[in-house]
Amino acid sequence: MEPDISVISNLIGDRARAKILMALMSGQALTATELACEADVTAQTASSHLCKLVESGLLVVRKQGRHKYFQLASYRVAEALEMLLNLSSSLGPQKITTGPADPDLRKSRICYDHLAGVTGVLLYEALLSAEMLTEESQQTSLTKEGELFFQKQGAALDSLKQRKRPVCKSCLDWSERKSHLAGSLGQWILEDALAKQWALRRPDSRVITFSEKGITQFSKRYQIDPARLC
Repeated sequence: MEPDISVISNLIGDRARAKILMALMSGQALTATELACEADVTAQTASSHLCKLVESGLLVVRKQGRHKYFQLASYRVAEALEMLLNLSSSLGPQKITTGPADPDLRKSRICYDHLAGVTGVLLYEALLSAEMLTEESQQTSLTKEGELFFQKQGAALDSLKQRKRPVCKSCLDWSERKSHLAGSLGQWILEDALAKQWALRRPDSRVITFSEKGITQFSKRYQIDPARLC
């Protein structure tokens, strides 16, 4: 039997379920109560939607004590949602700007588990310019120079290569309409910046905020003009 995209499209096409899925693009696990608020529906209605999303494989549920937490099932689900954001934005009414109106969200945000927005795009462009990445026919690869560089920064590349996802992958940024870096390396870069406290995740938001010191250190490491990150 051939795959039937109507099953997934019907699930995502519901406005409340779409809001639930978008709320989980932050990569955080949320409770049914929190997702009901995000979708502006009752707890009972949210529960029904969540059951369908879990049964379809779009979400996973984790139990901790008496609580249940919901997350996107995988990075592939997040990538599909990001692509739909790009498509819906391009097919909608023409606007002067694209993406979110919130300037902080446009500047730097999390896209499931990697950096997006202006910061993510500048990072990707800097890595290409420094020849740490190559991009051919929309295929992004880490060069030997890039491997040496990230190993010096503490990235366990052998471990990253063993994961089921690509080490490097370009992801079209829906606000900037340029590529940012996804894949296990993109995840490592964000986690490293958070661990070093160069950046913080804003509570209840996809916004990533860099401190002044963080901008200095991040731009120095990845050869980005710090003025463009401010």
